[in-house]
Amino acid sequence: MKTGAAIVIDLGKTLSKVTLWDKAGRLLNRQVRRNAPVVIGAARHLDAEGIAAWLVRALAAYAGHPVRTIVPVGHGAGVAILRGGKLAAMPLDYELPIPTAVMARYRAQRDPFAVTGSPALPGGLNIGSQMWWLEQGNPAAFDSATLLPWAQYWAWFLTGNAVSEVTSMGCHSDLWVPATGSFSPMAERLGWADRFAPIARSGDVVGTLRPAIARQTGLPASVEVLAGLHDSNAALHAARGFAEIADNEATVLSTGTWFIAMRRPASDACALVLPEDRDCLVNVDLEGRAVPSARFMGGREIESVIELDTRRIDIKPDQPALVAAVPRLLAGGTMMLPTLAPGCGPFPHGANVWRAEPADWYARRAAMCLYAALVADTSLDLIGACETLLVEGRFGEAEVFVRALAALRPGTRVMTADAHNDVSFGALRLIDPTLRPAGDLRTIEPLDGDLQAYRDRWRTEIASQETAS
Repeated sequence: MKTGAAIVIDLGKTLSKVTLWDKAGRLLNRQVRRNAPVVIGAARHLDAEGIAAWLVRALAAYAGHPVRTIVPVGHGAGVAILRGGKLAAMPLDYELPIPTAVMARYRAQRDPFAVTGSPALPGGLNIGSQMWWLEQGNPAAFDSATLLPWAQYWAWFLTGNAVSEVTSMGCHSDLWVPATGSFSPMAERLGWADRFAPIARSGDVVGTLRPAIARQTGLPASVEVLAGLHDSNAALHAARGFAEIADNEATVLSTGTWFIAMRRPASDACALVLPEDRDCLVNVDLEGRAVPSARFMGGREIESVIELDTRRIDIKPDQPALVAAVPRLLAGGTMMLPTLAPGCGPFPHGANVWRAEPADWYARRAAMCLYAALVADTSLDLIGACETLLVEGRFGEAEVFVRALAALRPGTRVMTADAHNDVSFGALRLIDPTLRPAGDLRTIEPLDGDLQAYRDRWRTEIASQETAS
């Protein structure tokens, strides 16, 4: 008997994922597609057409299941332009460099960080910078157009109904003011605010499947599609299903291509002043509340050094060997200095440099785990993270990484989840907020060795590097 009741579609930068769940919140099936940008002329775009074709095929695998709801999730740096009921152009790839002169003119338009909580980010990581570039090249780019964030584009693709949503709008876009829950002065002044589809809540029903999608997939035409939400906010919402997190003082560190720390203060009142130039930002949760956040491109940085699938630092059989390599790294002063993703993270202008670069395969991977823990520790300090830290995502199983964090932050209870609930489960909780994650939280034991002295040396090396430059 087929029991699938809900589908989550998670459209990330690196991977697209579709998951099937039953009413009790049990994962029944998972399908994955690796994404690659599409090059058109001098520009790179998100592969909206390729993803769409794959998505229809993936959904068709669930024909015959009594599916009632679909929830879309997406990263926060894509904007779709609809015109005449069609996608006018595939969204830009946010890693595409924007010409220096164009970016300089855009930066002059931006509202202060204190207003939007959006830092000035490289490339098109601020949605506003993408929109400015498009409009400068084609002043009529947004005429008669409807604009949608990436996650809500997929709600439109499935239903034909267009909405925007607050967690997507409030994600380092330059277009939103978290304190007032409204568009930014710049978005209003440039006329962009009027172009976005109406704001809906993430759990609102946008509509039912287009007849053509229902026919192609074999899913019931009555399937309801929710507005959906930003992927990191979905991870935060999943974590809040644990009693230890819920509405308590806690921080969730989501790990993937990006490592994103989101702190949910115990009180709505948060007097913390975030630094603008260290990749800190204010996200907005699905209730519209401000969430102090910090990020760095941890998965991409690790991958650039080990030059293989990033899962190789968290694959279970290798964990004892990786942990065993740590004492040699600490004793020999082996460390990587940031950053391997220029313009991102708490050290955006650092030049990556090895100190006592290891040749051994296990030592090299273990050193990158220590690097990720040191950068994460810095980011967590910047947002005032304390009490409880939940590490979720694929690097939560990298023992050197999570145990190093526990050693670096002795006043914090560092935890991981037994089950892979993360982003998709958070989206599922929009349908049924009473769902609780499968499995339990596991408290992480700190690594042996003087990690705090290692951190002191690392920070001294960074300071020396900055002085020399």
